[in-house]
Amino acid sequence: MIINFSVQNFGCIKDKVTLSFEASSSDELEDYYIVEPKPGLRLLKLGLIYGANASGKTTVLKALGFLRDMVLESLDDKTEIFDFKPYLFDEKTPNENTFITLEFIQNQVKYLYEVEFNKQAVINERLYFYQPNKALVYNRETNVKKQLSEIEFGSKVKINKNHKVVLEANTLWNNTVLGGYLKTNVESDILREVIDWFDSKLDILLEPTNDINHWTTNRIIDKPISKKNILQFLKKADFNIKNVSIKTVEGWFGDHHEVVFYHEITAKKEAGYALSYEEESQGTQRYYQFSGLLDEMISEEKIQPIDELASSLHPDLLKHFLLTFLVNSKKSQLIATTHYRELLMEKDIFRNDVIWFTEKKEDGGTDLFSLADFDSSVIRNTSSIYNAYKVGKLGAVPNLKDYYIELEDAET
Repeated sequence: MIINFSVQNFGCIKDKVTLSFEASSSDELEDYYIVEPKPGLRLLKLGLIYGANASGKTTVLKALGFLRDMVLESLDDKTEIFDFKPYLFDEKTPNENTFITLEFIQNQVKYLYEVEFNKQAVINERLYFYQPNKALVYNRETNVKKQLSEIEFGSKVKINKNHKVVLEANTLWNNTVLGGYLKTNVESDILREVIDWFDSKLDILLEPTNDINHWTTNRIIDKPISKKNILQFLKKADFNIKNVSIKTVEGWFGDHHEVVFYHEITAKKEAGYALSYEEESQGTQRYYQFSGLLDEMISEEKIQPIDELASSLHPDLLKHFLLTFLVNSKKSQLIATTHYRELLMEKDIFRNDVIWFTEKKEDGGTDLFSLADFDSSVIRNTSSIYNAYKVGKLGAVPNLKDYYIELEDAET
C-alpha cells in the first residue's frame, strides 16, 4: 500500500506536492476506510482528487505511472531519453532536475524510494527500509561526465562484491538500479521485494479512453477473475443481467472472444434476452470492465489509479462502485480523479481525509491539498462540503469570466 507520494518539476507540477494516504485521527467510518498494515500505521483505501480542467489532477497520477515505468520498463540504450517534460512555464525549471519520492508497504515492511532525474539520466537514487528503524538499502550517484552509475549498499544489506560490479555495469545512467537489477542475474531479496511491489501491486493508470473489456474477459477465461463475482456485481448494480456468455469466434485476423449478456426482463424467458457487448450501453460496458477491477481489488492487494472515474457511469452507479470497493476490499487502494462534485453531498459516506483538490497557483504551477487541511473556520462538522466547493470556498474550481464575446469580422 502507498503511504505517501511526492513529485516536483513534472509536467504542470512545479513545486513539490504530496498525496498522502495516512489517515487523520478521526475514527469516522474506520471499518470501511482504514487498513493497518503495521501497528500504528493507519492507511486510507481511497483518494479522490477534484479540481478544474488543466489544474494537474491527472498529472499527479501520470507521475506515479511514470515512476512505475522507470522501474519496470528500463531504456535499452544509454542514448535514449525519458519521455516526460519538466515544468516549462519558468526560466529555471526546464533545466532543473525532477524529484519523485514514494513511501510504501510491502509484506509489512516499510520502504522509502527517492529518485532525482532529468530527461537524459537518473542523477541520484536512494532506497531505504525500516526494520524497525530507517536503514539504507542503496545510494546511487551518476557521474554525468562519464555517464556511469556508482552504487553503494548500506551496511545492513549483504551483496556479493562481484554481483555489485555486474549490477553497476547493467545500471545504465538512464536506468534505475531496480531496472538494472531486472537485467542482472544476481540475488537480492530486498530488491526483488520492491520490484514485486511495482509489478504486482501498483497497476497502470486507467484513462477514460482505455477499453479494458478484453482484459476483463480474458481474466474471466483464465480464471483469475470469478465469473460468479462479475455476475453478482452486475446484478447488484441493477442491470438485470442473469448470465454472461463468452465464446471464442474465428475471424479473418485470428480468434477473438464474443461476450453476450442475458437480461432477465420477465420470468417467462428462462434463458434471458441476449445482447452482445457491442449492443449494450456505454454504462453497461464500462461497469462490466470495472467489475473486473472490483474483483481484483477485493480478492488481491492492488493500487488502482483511475482518471475521470465518473466517465460513462450514472452518479448512483459511481457511488455503488465506490461503496462496493470500500465495504469489501481489505488491503487495496483506489486513487481517482473526478469532476463529479455531487459526491461531496454524501457526507455520511466520505471522510474528509480522502478528498483532495488540485489548483493552479499564481505562477501557473499545481497545488495539491486535502479537505482535511481546512480548519473549522472554513469547514465545520455541519458544513455542506458540496456548497463550499461549488461557491469556491475550497478553491480548485475554474476562474470563469462573463459570457460576452466581442466578435471580429473575418478578414477577406
